[in-house]
Amino acid sequence: MSVAVELLASLIRVPSVNPSIAPDEAGDERAIAAFACEWLASHGVRAWQEEAAPGRSNAVAEVRGGEGPTLVLCGHIDTVGTPGMPAPFEPRIETGRMYGRGAYDMKGGVAACMATAAALAGEQFGGTLMLALVADEEHASLGSQAYVARHRADACILTEPSEGDLMFAHKGFVWLDVVVRGRAAHGSRWDLGDSANARMGHVLAALDRFDAEVLRGRRDPVLGPASMHPALLKGGVGLSTYAPECCLQIERRTLPGETPDQVRDELAAVVHASAPDAEVAITLVRPAMHCDESQPIRRMVRDAITQVTGTAPREIGVGFWTDAALFAAAGIPTVDYGPTGAGAHEPEEWVEIASVERTAQVLLQAARDFFARRR
Repeated sequence: MSVAVELLASLIRVPSVNPSIAPDEAGDERAIAAFACEWLASHGVRAWQEEAAPGRSNAVAEVRGGEGPTLVLCGHIDTVGTPGMPAPFEPRIETGRMYGRGAYDMKGGVAACMATAAALAGEQFGGTLMLALVADEEHASLGSQAYVARHRADACILTEPSEGDLMFAHKGFVWLDVVVRGRAAHGSRWDLGDSANARMGHVLAALDRFDAEVLRGRRDPVLGPASMHPALLKGGVGLSTYAPECCLQIERRTLPGETPDQVRDELAAVVHASAPDAEVAITLVRPAMHCDESQPIRRMVRDAITQVTGTAPREIGVGFWTDAALFAAAGIPTVDYGPTGAGAHEPEEWVEIASVERTAQVLLQAARDFFARRR
């Protein structure tokens, strides 16, 4: 069994459920960050913990090979919760797969990053390899935000599962709240009451038309169309009372080049056509990401995949969001390459063992090429 695979089993054994999404499962990232730092130090890699938020830790590591550029390898160390899993933190190997919470999403990629750092610690090269093993990706990406605020780099490879493909672009998203108000009155007083829920119904119909008729026609050649959906709806205070307020929470998936202000203004225009006094506010923004073909890191990872596997990878864009966007927004060209598996956020989660080993080989080859060509 390779170093990366043995390490993956050890990582699965350390619970690191994100407390923001599963508060009933006691835990956070501090224990796994400590384990990662201890393992790296025992393999000749300087490593330390950095606080991403109170009680939330990143594990950061550095291998200095001399003067030259900085490459960062990134993976998140938090996981989602474990409902329906009888033994989530007991790694199990069957038919070439390793099962356990986080095996696929994404401790397989983290193990590959750590194994690469350990391998480079014994080599001579020109530059610095950094590891960003970050907290909170599954909720608000506090770990990556903290990392890019403190550290600079010339390129980044994220190791989210990619099924062997080279991912160079993905959509972003904007979350918005729409609040419509009515007038509370007894359910018998049709002459006084004004239901905010009924008013929101007109808003929902208008937003649905906007999504189908406008957004789906706005397309990126790699990522496809923009989109939005009404995600959560809450209104009313009781069956015998006209609803005084209704709140709609929207997720709008964005394409490269779309801005939060554009998204808010467009949706506000649609909403206000049906409910002029409605309030529209952004609650969270995550940018889209695109790594241009001209960026050396994209070419070098593609070449490394080809060299290791014997086949040039598919180069793809995806609709979901990753921490790669935060690195790209900080001016760090970023691509993603990671293992193969299934079961992210599901009761049965597994990663293909050979793909974890392959990811470690690709990362090591890409890092060697990056430092050799950038000197």
